[in-house]
Order: sequence, then C-alpha cells, then structure tokens
Amino acid sequence: MALLRVDHSSVCVKVNLPLYLILPSLGSLKEKTLADFRVLYLLHGLSDDASAWQRYTNIEILARELDLAVIMPTGGRSMYTDMSNGQAYFSYLTEELPEYLRKLFSLNFSRENTAIAGLSMGGYGAFKAALLRPELYSAAGSFSGMLGLQFFPKIEDESMRREFTQLFGDLNRAAGSPDDPLVWLENAAKSPAAYPRLFASCGRQDALLPLNRIFQQRAFELGFPLTYVEQDGIHDWFFWQDQIAYFLKHFYPAPLEAA
Repeated sequence: MALLRVDHSSVCVKVNLPLYLILPSLGSLKEKTLADFRVLYLLHGLSDDASAWQRYTNIEILARELDLAVIMPTGGRSMYTDMSNGQAYFSYLTEELPEYLRKLFSLNFSRENTAIAGLSMGGYGAFKAALLRPELYSAAGSFSGMLGLQFFPKIEDESMRREFTQLFGDLNRAAGSPDDPLVWLENAAKSPAAYPRLFASCGRQDALLPLNRIFQQRAFELGFPLTYVEQDGIHDWFFWQDQIAYFLKHFYPAPLEAA
C-alpha cells in the first residue's frame, strides 16, 4: 500500500488542511483500478490529528488485506460540525472532500462502496455523517464515541466549557438539540431501511460508557438496528485497534466470505 499526505486548501474550512490516504500500490493495481477498491473514512479524536490512525494502528495492513482505500481527514477540534466562525468541517467531510478526491483519484464513492468510522470525537462525527447524510454510506462505526450530549451541563473544566459552548451554544440546551445523536436516532427510526448499518462499541472502563449505553438502549426502544459491543477496555489505542479490525473484518460491508 502507499501512504500519501495531501496538503490542500479547503473552501469549506478556509485554511490549508493535511489529508492522509492509504491507497493501493502499483502491484495491487495490475488488474484493478482505484474505483475497484472500497472506501473507508477514518475520523480522529479530539486530541489527535489526521495522522493518528496510521501511526497508532495497523490500518495499512488491514487496508491491504481487505482492498480498501482509506481516507483520514483533518477535523481539528471541531466535533466535525459547521462552526459558527465559518469553518464548515461537516460540509467539508460530506461534500467538499468526496468531490475533490473523486476528481483527483477517481475513487468510487457510491453508497454501497463507502463506509465511515471514528473514535471518540470521530465516533460522534461518523454517526453524524451517517445519520444526517445516509445516502453517502453503507455502514458506520463508532468506537468509544461521544454518542450523547446529556452530560454537557456537568462539565466542570472551564476551558472545555468555553470550547463546547463555541461549538454547541448553551450547554444546558445541547441535549435534545439538532446536534444531539439521540435526535438523529429519533429521526432515523422513522425510516430505518434508508440508513447505513451502525456499529458502536465502548470499553467498560471508559468514561463515555454511559452515553453509549443510553444510545444503545434508545436504539433498542425505537427498533432501530444497531450492533453494539461492550468489553473490557479504556479510552485508548489498544481498544480502538481491536475495534477497527473487528468492524472491518466482520461488519463492513459484510463478512469476508460474503464480501
């Protein structure tokens, strides 16, 4: 496989952004084109950057085994939202970036060929993309994702409160707002067949476990299909390495023998 870094100017975010891609090397393209490879977006967490998945996991090995083209975009600390300062990270992820890469590399971004996943903040972003733009993805994965905003009023760290207030407005009203994953889920439950297959996992020792359990329980109550995995683990790369491998080999887009 080939690892590429593309530094490019984004219309939506209004700055130059680094973008990492794992693409097949020449040997893998003898009888194929890039359009024959499935596409996976991998989103980083709040304290990481676009290089994190490639640095801390074996995603390049998995991409080679499974014929994947992997896209690892920059999300900053945006929670993959269209921010009030004009930096539109969600629009960048779901509109500008696929158009750019389709023209640049002729990748196949058809719905059945495309999945999205992420950890922590990236889990929030992956489910946001999947539930607000379901026509773009066949599957979505959240690993230790921030799948609810119910605990925002209890945040004690003042700098974190200021940061999240800039992103979401009044933190006392964030739960139940259009930014709340539970609201996305409620809307998706009205026509579940139109949405990507969802996979969520969280470690039992992770501080975000309560939010994941609430999301899982609400999906069950609504009858919305969600594959949910809970096992021992904390908020770290050992857990996320296991989860991305499981997600790719057993969930997206199907078990290997049926792919």
